[in-house]
Amino acid sequence: MILRATAVRADVRTGDRCDAPSGPVSVSSSASTSASVSMRRPLLRLALVAGLGLSLGACSAQYRNHGYTPSDAQLSEIVVGVDTRDSVAETVGAPTSAGILAGSDYYYVSSKVRHFGAAAPKEVERKLVAISFDDGGVVRNIETYALEDGRVVPLTRRVTNTGITDKTFLRQLLGNIGNFRPGGV
Repeated sequence: MILRATAVRADVRTGDRCDAPSGPVSVSSSASTSASVSMRRPLLRLALVAGLGLSLGACSAQYRNHGYTPSDAQLSEIVVGVDTRDSVAETVGAPTSAGILAGSDYYYVSSKVRHFGAAAPKEVERKLVAISFDDGGVVRNIETYALEDGRVVPLTRRVTNTGITDKTFLRQLLGNIGNFRPGGV
């Protein structure tokens, strides 16, 4: 805002007054400046609190459930020696997986995995229900296993040697010159 006014300046140190010549003077309101600063502070605080909350929330543990296992109440409805494959599937649902062979056992598997920040996911709970059947398709046994019952199976990586190590493409190409036979093509 530009006003024509006579500006009055007071020298704080000496207490003297000085009248400045009149002319265009830019006036800035200290009230509007302090209002904009006071408006920015709560927004800054809010952004800081929100950022802190999000960063702490990212470090909290998150749990994910995978799979399905029937409850103990559902398993108590299955009668060993009486129920068949169809009645088991009707009572507790379709199995998570079945054995490799046709007419194999039913397996219900569930697990709970903990994700914590940038750390690798860790399985904290696993439950396996194995329902085995006899040759006639009647329930023979119901077994329940937990993570504590399991064993860690080390996986080995088997790599077949190709025999082309330490040879560049150009070396292999030039090495094949003269090795072609018309009868082999």
